This record gives sequence, structure tokens and C-alpha cells, in this order.
Amino acid sequence: MNIHPTSIISKEAKLDSSVVVGPYCIIRGDVSIGKNTVLENHVVVGAENGCVVIGENNRVYAGAILGGAPQDKKYKGEKTKLSIGNDNHIREYTTLSLGTATGGGETTLGHGNLIMAYVHFGHDCHIGNYNVLANSAQLAGHVEVENNVTLGGQCAVNQFCKLGSFSFIGGFSSINKDILPYCIAQGNYAVVRATNKIGLERNGFTPDEVNDINKAIRIMTKSEDTVEQKLERIKEECQPGARLEHFVQFIKNSKRGVAI
Repeated sequence: MNIHPTSIISKEAKLDSSVVVGPYCIIRGDVSIGKNTVLENHVVVGAENGCVVIGENNRVYAGAILGGAPQDKKYKGEKTKLSIGNDNHIREYTTLSLGTATGGGETTLGHGNLIMAYVHFGHDCHIGNYNVLANSAQLAGHVEVENNVTLGGQCAVNQFCKLGSFSFIGGFSSINKDILPYCIAQGNYAVVRATNKIGLERNGFTPDEVNDINKAIRIMTKSEDTVEQKLERIKEECQPGARLEHFVQFIKNSKRGVAI
């Protein structure tokens, strides 16, 4: 009753009875869609050899393509996956690629994200929860976005970069290194401009946490010490806590280096 007669649904697809499929949608291959998810119109889900799992309460707008083949010359039709969680809004003409066998085999999108029009996720990207990716943001393969990140319009993110939690990246930025958690970054190539104080306060960070994070970011960006020396200063000069520990571990685990 909820599937428009102009849409084409694969026999392999498993749709909850509450799913709404609007006009001219195509669902191909191994696809599973959970409760109360809505595909508005002209949405394409799945690929010949792909597996797409979409959770509950998502809304997918006109022209989005979810689970298309990776744009990777190494891809030879292996069965790989796209997984999408719950409560996401995926706006017009967004493209989310399948993973690749050599990159872990899966692209993931978590819960509660707003993905605006014309955004692209390359293969093997991993996007966490409660992020906002503004119009025409472009993520190359293997990009990781933690949680509560705001990525401005028409940003371009290089392969294997990581965007830290609660960071805010200004529009039109090019990103070729990891973006520190809790900061505001902008530029071509993007570097830290300030601490995202307002964003942290709005998300329930205490004044002491904001002050310590601000101190840690200033140590990282203003000091001429080595990274190891900066981390030692943060340990000595800032109050320990889970937020700060995440900040320190993010830097220690960075493979591309941090954009400071």
C-alpha cells in the first residue's frame, strides 16, 4: 500500500510494511529498509553486487543514490556494503557509495545526521552520529567523521582524513589533514582558527571543560614545541577528563597529521 506503482523493487529487497516508497524509485539487489523510512521520489538504492542496510525513521529525498558502485578502479564487482542507521535526513541528489574489498568492505552512516543536497561520500567512509554536512560537501574515500561535526558547504575532504568530534569546518575549505576535535577550522588547506566554544556550550560542556579544551587547543596551535612536548604540556597544565583524553588520543592516533 505504501509503494507507488511507478517504482521498481527487487525481489531480494526486504522492506518493513511501514516503509514508504514514492514515485519512480528503484531498489536493486540485496536491500533491507527498516520501519518508517521514507523514500520520496526518484531515489535509487542498491547495486547489482551490493548490500544496503537502511535503519528506521530515515527520510531520503529526491534523486539520492544510496549504495552505488564505488568510484575506484580497483573495484571488480565484489559484494560490499553500505550501512545507514536511524533518524537521518538525506537530502536531494546525495550519493553514498558502497565500500571496497581492499578498504574494509563497508561504508557507514550512523544516526541522527543531516546530509544536505549534493553531498558525496566516497567508498569506505565512516560517518558517526549527529553530524551536519552542508550542501555539496565532498568526501573522498576512507574519510572518517566522528560525532557532532559541522562541515560547511562545498568543502572537499582528502582521502583518509579524519574530522574530530564537535569540530566546525567553514565552507569552501579544503582538508588534507585531520581536523582536531572541538575546534573551528577553515581555509585552503584548512587549519585551526579557534576553539568551538559556542558549539561546546550548546552541547552541554561545562565551563571548566571548555576552558581546558581551549587551553589545550592553544598549546597545540600557538606553541613552537614538538607534538610530543605539546602533549606533555597539555597533561601538566589541563585538568584530566574524558573530553581531554579524547583530544589527546586523537592526536596520538593521527596518521595524516593534524591541521594546525
